[in-house]
Amino acid sequence: MNGLDGTAQDQDQILALLWGGPRERARGPKPTITVPDIARAAVAIADVQGIDAVLMQTVAAELGVTKMALYRYVHDKNGLLAVMIEEAVDDPPDLSGVGGGWRPRVEEFTRLLSVVWTRHPWLPWLTIGDRPMGPREVGWVECAIGALDDTGLRGNERLDAAFMIFGHIRTTMSLTTAGTQPWTSDRNSRPPMQRLLYENSERYPALTAAMDEVTPAPAQDQGRAFGLTCILDGLEVLIRSRLTS
Repeated sequence: MNGLDGTAQDQDQILALLWGGPRERARGPKPTITVPDIARAAVAIADVQGIDAVLMQTVAAELGVTKMALYRYVHDKNGLLAVMIEEAVDDPPDLSGVGGGWRPRVEEFTRLLSVVWTRHPWLPWLTIGDRPMGPREVGWVECAIGALDDTGLRGNERLDAAFMIFGHIRTTMSLTTAGTQPWTSDRNSRPPMQRLLYENSERYPALTAAMDEVTPAPAQDQGRAFGLTCILDGLEVLIRSRLTS
């Protein structure tokens, strides 16, 4: 779900909103709020109540204005979601001080991305699909691609690697927030789903055998470190082949 589908005209309006393009001069009294005010209010609502609570009327109430007043700044719900994404992603990181080559840079990037997405758990699910993106969000993609500089990877490979990393963090975020992996919890305090799996171990022999060998990991990890290691090990094989060929 990205919530930002729309016509070409709608997308042009959102791009102008995000990138500071030409906008119609609003008529009426002097503005009492700004687009950043609207974005911050929407983000605050989403962080506490969830993304479904972000409506034009709830944001307007938070700011103490009428719903119609918001339309002077954002044309519709899609515009509202776009500006709140741009607010929530924050400035992209600077990895220039990270030494040791591409791999430490990518590891630090994923750590910082995880921090932002954990702070705003609704954010990974709005930042998917073909949609208008703001300069700060594009800056995160630039940072991920830049972390792979001097690796010998071709442009399309750097792009694919970066989006694979984004996808891996997004997937492990879903396991954390949705609670869809009950087999990694402490076996001494098994939740109902895990007890059912053991009671039906003859039907799921591989899964229950693996569960018996699980070392309890932090709840927020859910295989993230293991998966990232596998991804980076695979990239390292490819990078070595490029640099030595």
